[in-house]
Amino acid sequence: MSLFDRRKFLEVTALTAAGIAMSKGKEISAAPIQKKFELEETTVAELQAAMRKGAMSARDITKKYLERIEDVDDKTVNSIIETNPDALEIAERLDKERKSGRIRSPLHGIPVVLKDNIDTADRMKTTAGSLALLDAPTPQRDAFLVEQLRNAGAVILAKTNLSEWANFRSSNSTSGWSGRGGQTRNPYSLDRNPCGSSSGTGAAIAANLSAIGIGTETDGSIVCPSSICGLVGLKPTVGLISRSGIIPISHSQDTAGPMTRTVSDAAILLSVLTATDARDSATAQNGTKAQKNYETFLRKDGLKNARIGVARDYWDKRDEVDRVTDAALDTMKQAGATLVDVKFPTLGKFGDAEYEVLLYEFKTDLEKYLVERGSPYKNLADLIKFNEDNAAREMPYFEQEIFEQAAKKGALTSREYVLAAKKARTLTREQGIDAVMNKNNLDAIVAPSNAPTWMIDLVNGDCGSNYVSSSSLAAVSGYPSITVPAGFVKELPLGISFFGRAYSEHVLLRIAYAFEQATNARRAPKFLPTFS
Repeated sequence: MSLFDRRKFLEVTALTAAGIAMSKGKEISAAPIQKKFELEETTVAELQAAMRKGAMSARDITKKYLERIEDVDDKTVNSIIETNPDALEIAERLDKERKSGRIRSPLHGIPVVLKDNIDTADRMKTTAGSLALLDAPTPQRDAFLVEQLRNAGAVILAKTNLSEWANFRSSNSTSGWSGRGGQTRNPYSLDRNPCGSSSGTGAAIAANLSAIGIGTETDGSIVCPSSICGLVGLKPTVGLISRSGIIPISHSQDTAGPMTRTVSDAAILLSVLTATDARDSATAQNGTKAQKNYETFLRKDGLKNARIGVARDYWDKRDEVDRVTDAALDTMKQAGATLVDVKFPTLGKFGDAEYEVLLYEFKTDLEKYLVERGSPYKNLADLIKFNEDNAAREMPYFEQEIFEQAAKKGALTSREYVLAAKKARTLTREQGIDAVMNKNNLDAIVAPSNAPTWMIDLVNGDCGSNYVSSSSLAAVSGYPSITVPAGFVKELPLGISFFGRAYSEHVLLRIAYAFEQATNARRAPKFLPTFS
């Protein structure tokens, strides 16, 4: 029986047994994990070494992760929406290639999970978490990034749950909930939110359900779940990774990216994913802008002589966050970095323009995808009607006002859209990141990634009270950012983000790796039933 079949009850209610117990005031017990997982916190390099020595095969590794999902996921984080029925067969083929002397890349035989808005032309579904796409035709071809993963020898292990439609259906949503998958939970404290929209990938990688994972971001959807789940999350420059075959929100801001437990694994994964794709014109510069091997930039002394701008706009929001991030700044200085306090005068001035752009592009981009996919629902009006007809399953907790707003928008030639797009770019690029970095001769900018995560609340939706988020400058500009574990508030992870100019991923990875090696701040979750 598939994971999806076992979870059909989640189509009716996202309240799990733990959630019901919480609502009734009962004590919750985390599912007991019978034995230490053999592959806990294992890196790509360590898995490759084990296969090279013959200690494990790709099939062995894949089987162990599938068993881990079976043993742990249903009882705790609910991050996997569907496992790949062909995963073991794929791994066996890759083992045969290894025995014949062919090793495709550092990802040969390595299991990877994909967010369920990334097309796969196989026996898994691609739904963006919506019941509306359950019966849509299987994509005719893999997303371009999936083609690259398969060509590199990765094993596509599973699809992960997400905030439905990448969290662009309602402003009152609960991150990590979808009609198809129910509610994903934070592995560090099961009553807390994993953030969205790449919630399933974040929770799965943090819980050691796969070696590596892929998320997607429009604004914060890689960075937030990565930081809140104690991971490294890399949001690349828009266009560095092809978006073809990914259910879209906005071609101005959408990108896929690595979500991993280490910076080195993120670099390995990024190296495989950067290529020019004829189906995505934004990748045209990758031949000259992309680096062939991002691992070569990883140095323990990567902070030495680095000039890093400290984005003070994000301090003085939460005392406990400031304590962790101030300690992180001390680490950077001790490692030889020069820190320069900076401010962004344009912060708070581009949010309305960003939202206008997203509404326009969501309508245009999504409807194009639906038609190309052959979906029975061809436009937003069709999806709105589906949700209304299936409200008990699709809208038990929040509605679809963003869908309704986007459906009213016109063409991308409209003056309203053109002006909003120009304003958003100017305030985040020329007058934002570029201006601050040029003025201060910076290699990167640093800011706290997040505050401690909030309670799962299916009544009120996400609580943003005193929440710290620094994703928008990089997201709206289309520039890269990376979050790295920086510490904890009790058992809840905090991350720190580095962002910078377009195509500066190699610089950010160098700095992030040096910070990671100096701090070793990540630790595996304990699957606590409640926060205390």
